[in-house]
Amino acid sequence: MASTQDLKRRVRSITNTRKLTKAMELVASARLRRAQSRIEAMRPYADRMLELMAGVSQAAGSVRLPLLQTHEDVKRVAIVPVTGDRGLAGAFNAQVLRRAFVLQREAQAAGQEVIWFSAGKKAASSLRFRRLEIGQAWTGFSDRPAYADAQNMAHELAEAYVNEKVDRVVVVYNAFVSPLVQQVTVREILPIPTEMLQRDADEAETQRLAGDFIYEPEPEEILVRLLPVYLETELYRALLESAASEQGARMTAMRNASKAAGELIDSLTLAMNRARQAEITQEILEVVAGADALT
Repeated sequence: MASTQDLKRRVRSITNTRKLTKAMELVASARLRRAQSRIEAMRPYADRMLELMAGVSQAAGSVRLPLLQTHEDVKRVAIVPVTGDRGLAGAFNAQVLRRAFVLQREAQAAGQEVIWFSAGKKAASSLRFRRLEIGQAWTGFSDRPAYADAQNMAHELAEAYVNEKVDRVVVVYNAFVSPLVQQVTVREILPIPTEMLQRDADEAETQRLAGDFIYEPEPEEILVRLLPVYLETELYRALLESAASEQGARMTAMRNASKAAGELIDSLTLAMNRARQAEITQEILEVVAGADALT
């Protein structure tokens, strides 16, 4: 049985740890509010961008653009896991990487080569640990991604697709549902799915029937400009979703850690009191035995 001093040291150590976890929970909670407001403001813009592109695509008719063109023979697939730069967020990073490796096995089973592009230090370090070649890694902005970060990612991925270095681009990230729930999402961003444009084209057609639109410049030229912006918007949305999810996961993980620390402190305190009581009882017995020996 541990001594009273050992138990006191353990209680003191766990108490200090609980102070840290509580502080990290408060920090994550404050950051979550900011991240949540950013993604909530971003979602209507992204949805409206898709509707706009669907309307312009319908007006442009049948056009052959590199970002819309599907490669007939898919030999190389680019997988982009979006993780955080730090840990201590429960299963936030692990579940994204787990899903990405499932996609890797499925692609390899289909005879396709996987090329990795990563966002976040956790994804890059995990891929390097497995000695997987990384085409490009972006780090340092998982907490507060900027639109310029999404632009850099979109430029590299679009260039790889247009130059036929990859035939598909898939992004894996945590979508923010609530502070307690993060949903792993797989989204194919290249080629830009034509069925997605067709799905929203009905709504665009309904709006068009309400009034005729004059496009300046021509719809084809507008679509050429919109496609890269759409790609940047989708990546920026994924980064913001991941940032909000990370703070929610970290807040939940730190809250659970603080709760577990409190339960452990209560258990150790009870054991420490029992050990102290046993020591006092032993000392009393020794004093009584000594008195009896003298008489």
